[in-house]
Amino acid sequence: MDNSVSVSIHPTAIVDEGCYIGEGTKVWHFSHIMPGCSIGKNCNIGQNVVVSPEVVLGNNVKVQNNVSIYSGVICEDDVFLGPSMVFTNVINPRSAVNRRNQYAKTMVKKGATIGANATIICGHDIGEYAFIGAGAVVTKNVKPYALVIGNPAKQTGWMSEFGHRLNFDANGIATCSESKEKYRLENGQVHKIK
Repeated sequence: MDNSVSVSIHPTAIVDEGCYIGEGTKVWHFSHIMPGCSIGKNCNIGQNVVVSPEVVLGNNVKVQNNVSIYSGVICEDDVFLGPSMVFTNVINPRSAVNRRNQYAKTMVKKGATIGANATIICGHDIGEYAFIGAGAVVTKNVKPYALVIGNPAKQTGWMSEFGHRLNFDANGIATCSESKEKYRLENGQVHKIK
């Protein structure tokens, strides 16, 4: 950890040498930040969180209580990880078989939200501003702006960057009800209209 930056670490948290924690980040009760990980600026690491070696968290990532972020996970800026959500990093774990050299990568793109108690099976990408519903089990890649729910997770709609469901008209245009941002649905992909 770089001691020259302003971070807030609860006295019960364990922060190992050799990790990077950006300015303005808060680490709460009973969490463990392991060596070789990188946590960006203005992040919030909730109670009882483990951040494993080689994990990368961008800026303004919110990690709620009881989340373990295992080696192989990369979260870009503005990601939200809900309470007790789960990442995996091995497809076929066995207690008697060491598979540390087989960790699969999981990329969570900018602005994505993963709801409480959701499970992300390793090796899949979560697209920008995707929204994973509470309790969902993600077994494949999730498109940008997609809303997925269930076990296994299935896409049921689209979400705005502001976090509201998008309803597209016959021309493939939707407006976020709160932010008034406009989006276009084209060829099964959502694009924000600038």
